[in-house]
Amino acid sequence: MKTTLLIMAAGIGSRFGGGIKQLAPVGPNGEIIMDYSIHDAIKAGFNKIVFIIRKDIEADFKEVIGDRIEAVCKKAGVEVAYAFQSLDKIPEGVEIPEGRTKPWGTGQAVLVAKEIVKEPFAVINADDYYGKEAFVKIHEFLVSETKSNAFCMAGFVLKNTLSDNGSVTRGVCQVGDDGYLTDVVETHDIEKTADGAQANGVKIDIESLVSMNMWGLSTEYMNMLETGFVEFFKTVPSNPMKAEYLLPIHIGGLLRENKVSVKVLKTADKWFGVTYKEDKDFVVESFKQLIADGVYSADLFSDL
Repeated sequence: MKTTLLIMAAGIGSRFGGGIKQLAPVGPNGEIIMDYSIHDAIKAGFNKIVFIIRKDIEADFKEVIGDRIEAVCKKAGVEVAYAFQSLDKIPEGVEIPEGRTKPWGTGQAVLVAKEIVKEPFAVINADDYYGKEAFVKIHEFLVSETKSNAFCMAGFVLKNTLSDNGSVTRGVCQVGDDGYLTDVVETHDIEKTADGAQANGVKIDIESLVSMNMWGLSTEYMNMLETGFVEFFKTVPSNPMKAEYLLPIHIGGLLRENKVSVKVLKTADKWFGVTYKEDKDFVVESFKQLIADGVYSADLFSDL
């Protein structure tokens, strides 16, 4: 069965180099976080990779990442494709607000791949490390689920997603006894404390499950996303420069309307990301330890 991994990479800066956090080398041979996600997805059974980027960085992206990954995927029998996010990819009849320069967020990012993705798919951020377990669980869900409105989400334990170098924003999940998502509460300024974590001075349970924008979705979701994008533009006039069509907010709205179900797949893996410049050293050391523990080979793709 065909399954796709959709990687949201349009936020990568147009000037490639050490200053771009998604491209910071973290592995022993200069591997970036995205390499590990692609490796884990292929090992889990995904057989198509779609990069969502901007057209203006296409040449640089292919030179630094794409061509190398295409060669790896070709050997593994995995298809590679590109979709392009831009400000002007909007519903017919909608006008771009004067002065707006940035695209419309993660919901639009996924939607630009509608004509390319014709199979169940997972969505991830380019600059997040999710661990092997989540890819396996999401792939198993996608190949076994038959309902077009049944989705899943990787649920990370909050304590495994915090930074030592500053506060973070997380989507804290409310999960029913049946393991299904009831709501995601966007929680800002979560920081580590001596005995756990807090957000704006209020203690927060570090065992809570949080969303790190790793979803398992059906092809039908693209139609829902398209319909929601039209509705979204009715709200844009109130915040024309900054309004964003965001994946978790859209899915949360569908949940509240009882139009979809979202199974929360708990993972005990530790999430890594370079939220702060100071995080990079920790991430490098973490991958070094994963290699020492035999989780990865120093020659990352040698086992495909």
